[in-house]
Order: sequence, then structure tokens, then C-alpha cells
Amino acid sequence: MAAATPPSTPPRALARIVAASLIGTTVEWYDFFLYGSAAALVFNELFFPGSEPLVGTLLAFLTYAIGFAARPLGGLVFGHYGDRIGRKKLLVLSLLLMGGATFAMGLLPTHASIGVGAPVLLTLLRLIQGFALGGEWGGAVLLVSEHGDDRSRGFWASWPQAGAPGGNLLATGVLALLAAVQSDAAFLAWGWRIPFLLSGVLVVIGLWIRVSVSESPVFLEAQARAAERAAAGVRAKPPVAEVFRTNWRGVLTAVGTRLGENISYYVITAFLLVYVTSHLGLPKSDGLNAVLIGSAVHFVTIPAWGALSDRVGRRAVTLIGSVGMIGWAFAFFALLDSKSFPVIAAAVTVGLLLHGAMYGPQAAFISEMFDTEVRYSGASMGSQLASIIGGALAPIIAVALLRDYDSSLPISVYLAAAAAVTTLTVLVAKETRGRSLAWEGTGTPVRTAVPGARRAAAGHDPVPADN
Repeated sequence: MAAATPPSTPPRALARIVAASLIGTTVEWYDFFLYGSAAALVFNELFFPGSEPLVGTLLAFLTYAIGFAARPLGGLVFGHYGDRIGRKKLLVLSLLLMGGATFAMGLLPTHASIGVGAPVLLTLLRLIQGFALGGEWGGAVLLVSEHGDDRSRGFWASWPQAGAPGGNLLATGVLALLAAVQSDAAFLAWGWRIPFLLSGVLVVIGLWIRVSVSESPVFLEAQARAAERAAAGVRAKPPVAEVFRTNWRGVLTAVGTRLGENISYYVITAFLLVYVTSHLGLPKSDGLNAVLIGSAVHFVTIPAWGALSDRVGRRAVTLIGSVGMIGWAFAFFALLDSKSFPVIAAAVTVGLLLHGAMYGPQAAFISEMFDTEVRYSGASMGSQLASIIGGALAPIIAVALLRDYDSSLPISVYLAAAAAVTTLTVLVAKETRGRSLAWEGTGTPVRTAVPGARRAAAGHDPVPADN
């Protein structure tokens, strides 16, 4: 017998939930991206002195990558407990962990003070950051997706996605402001600490808003079903084991869908700062301001891409971004090589617009691939596995290619290949637009919202739960 459909969330309550998710993810991404920008600009000198500039940057990015390595573990742990005890509790914990680690970075002694202990402590705090972010993404997008209705899920679920450029905008803006008002020596001596210490204030604001929202009604319904099964003596399997047993195709689809998006974002935002300063010899303010402009446009347009996916489908909008990125991968560096700031800013902005087409529909697309009982685990694992082979390695690979070939062409090929993987993945994936998130617990949807989804539910165009 199908479970009862959870009550619809009133618009005002949904807007509050969206705001809480957006502010929380913005703070978490601010913390995470701040490290990436600092790794490109100052950590090579403060924590890895004595190396050649690009080698020091490479070492700084290795600690940057360690944060990504911890993200699947965070996704595993947070996904397990998020599917068992709720989305909201885990989101509060992730924000506390991320904010605490980032604030502590602002207090770290450098290599000049304590030697090798400095990069060790930096790496430990980066691991905590990655662990926290691994649990943040799945919970934030699911809290909104499961409160929203089937017709407009792409739009509402894209708002937590906008937290990524929002956090990057905030981190880059603070760094750009400090770079403008401080000398390089002052910034290197103490100015770089200010953005990290500012995280403490942002976390308090994020927590104040996040603790006020309600738990997902879809999750509460699933939790009630689980309690009934437990009372009947049915032993529940761990969500992670269950998702790989029943929905492994969904995990692989999520990985492939995220790969081109993940790699392109970190090349366009993090590696750009290295390319502009080390390879082109331009001031760091040019790279920071270009990312600042691009992130502002990115923030505004991500919900628009999400809304478009509610009309034409998740796959169609994602393909606009992935196919466009294949060509832009080559135009991007050619435009950077002009050394003209307006041209560089335009190159970053167009690149982030194409990235947004992949990123905007992604929250709804991945959420709709999994059953409620394993959705946090499935979405988190698919997303965070992609982050290891995507975002973690992208700046490292790009820096290594630049060092070995002294040319942007191999980097363009690398970026285009990643976008091609996402294109092929989405082409073979099933459309999920309109799929209900209310389930019987066996992968069978109990309600649908759009005509295409009704036909799928009736068997005219089957859409299996594991695709």
C-alpha cells in the first residue's frame, strides 16, 4: 500500500528553508574556497617556503586536495546518519565543524614559527573541512528538494547550489579588498588571517538561521515507515550498503554528471589565479576581480538554469553546459593570454555561465535518482566520489601540465575531456524531471507532477529508480 503523500510546504515556510540552506552552504563554501584562494596566493610561501614558485604552489594544492579526499568519508558518515536521524541535525553539525576548522586556520603559526608542524596542522584542519563539506551538500539540497513540490523542484533546489558561487564571491571579495588596501608584505605577514577569522562570525549567523527550520516531511514519512518495519521485526540495512546494492547506477550517473562540472569549476576559479599570476605575470588582483565578477553572474543565473530544467528537463539544460564547455575549454585560455582584464573577466564569466547550466539542475537531478531511505547516502556518495577525481585533482593536474609543457593547450584538452564524460553520461541517463520524492520504500513513486512523469509512472516511458 502506498504511503500517504506528505503535506505540501507553505510558500513562506519553503522560502525560509531555502534561505537557511543558501546561507548555510554559502558559509561552508566560503570556508572551503577561501583555502583554495589562499593556496594559490600565499600558502606556498607561508607553509612551503624554499621551493620554486610553481612547486610551492603544487605542494599547497596537494593539501588543498586532501580536503577533497575527506569528502567521501564525510558523505558516508553524514549520509548514514542523515538517512537515519534526519537532514537538519547533520546540517548543523557540518556547519560547526567547517566553521571551527576555518577559524582555527586563521590562528595557525607558519613554517617560520614552528617548522614542519605548520603544514601538518594545516593539513589536519583541511581534512576536517573536507569531512564537513562532504556531508553538507547532500543534506542542504535534500532539505529543499524534499520540502518543495515536483513541478518546481529544479528552481528551489538550485538555490543551495548558488551557495557555491556565493561563498566564492564572498571569499574572493574579502581577499580582493585586502589586496587593494594592503601591501603585499602586510597581506603576507598578517592580512591573510582576517578572512579565516571572519568565518567565526559567519558561522554564528548561519547557525541562527539553520536551527529554525523544520525537518523534511518526506524524511519524516520515511522514518515512520522504518519504525513500523522495525516494530514488525524487519532489520534495516545500512543506507550506504543498500544504495550500492539497489541504486549503484544512480551513484555512477551522479559521478559522471558531476565530473565535467567539478573539474571546470576549479580550473576556472582556483587554477586561474595561478595561471594569471605565475604564467602571465599579472597582478593577483586581476585574477581575483575576474572571479569576483564571474561569481556574481554565476550566483544570479544558477536558479534561472534550475527553473529552465523544470520546463525542458534536467538533461537538456545540463547538456547545454557540458557541450558548451567542450568548446570553451580552448577559447578560455586563448582569451586569458590576451592579458586584458576585461577580456579575462569575460572569459571567466562565460565559463561560469556554462558551468551553471551543469550545476543548476544538478541538485534536483541527483536527488531524483534515489529513494528516500537512501537518498542522503546516495546523493552524497555520488557527489563526493566525483569530487576526488574531479575538483581534488583539477588544480594539481593543471599546475603540473603548465609546469611540464609551459602551455595551456594540454589543460584545455583535459578540461574538454572532462566535459565530454559528463556529456556522454547525461546522454545515456534517464530524465528525472517531475519524478516524485514520496515513495513506498521499494523505489516506486506514489505521486507525479507533470504529464511526462505520469506517462512514466503508467509504464509508457519507464524510468527505473536506479537510473
